Amino acid sequence: MISLQKFTFNPYQENTYVLFDESKECVIIDPGMYDGREQNQLASFINENDLKVVLLLNTHCHIDHVLGNKFVFDHWGLKPQFHQGELYILQAVPGYAPQMGMRYELSPEPETFLPESGTVYFGNSQLELIFAPGHSPAHLCFYAREENFLIGGDVLFHQSIGRTDLPGGNHQQLINSIKQQLFVLPNDCEVFPGHGPSTTIGFEKLNNPFLR
Repeated sequence: MISLQKFTFNPYQENTYVLFDESKECVIIDPGMYDGREQNQLASFINENDLKVVLLLNTHCHIDHVLGNKFVFDHWGLKPQFHQGELYILQAVPGYAPQMGMRYELSPEPETFLPESGTVYFGNSQLELIFAPGHSPAHLCFYAREENFLIGGDVLFHQSIGRTDLPGGNHQQLINSIKQQLFVLPNDCEVFPGHGPSTTIGFEKLNNPFLR
């Protein structure tokens, strides 16, 4: 059974997730730690719970979701895994970080890229890959079918959707991704987004003003 811990980090108030099960193996998704305090907060949680970090996953590679990639690599020796279509998004970060007034420690690049569909495994658990581009060109979501929750990145938010005015964004593609890839999940599936509070698929079908 997967347990989930959420942290909210960096000036963009990005949600970083640690998923773990009874095996004590864990996955870090979208590490957004920006300063020493935030880095310590994540590391302390992992150490205090005696977790073994076995995977670093990025839903996509905008700056606020990859700020902690280097820290994870330095501490646990893991390179990020994401879809290959996000690589140029990651490679662009050092060019625009200074204009945004952000310090950025260069993320390592993947040795393993994730496909559009399939499964990633850790401990006794698995996460299904859901390809949902639109906010970014090759965005992935991670679905825990047994526990019925989705790590959704910046696709679907509580009564909102991801912005599409950044490089590689496409509004109609995002709407299609949500309706065709996410809205087929159970109505009671809990969505843990990249920003803000969690929501459910059913609630967003009824109440999201962008999806009526």
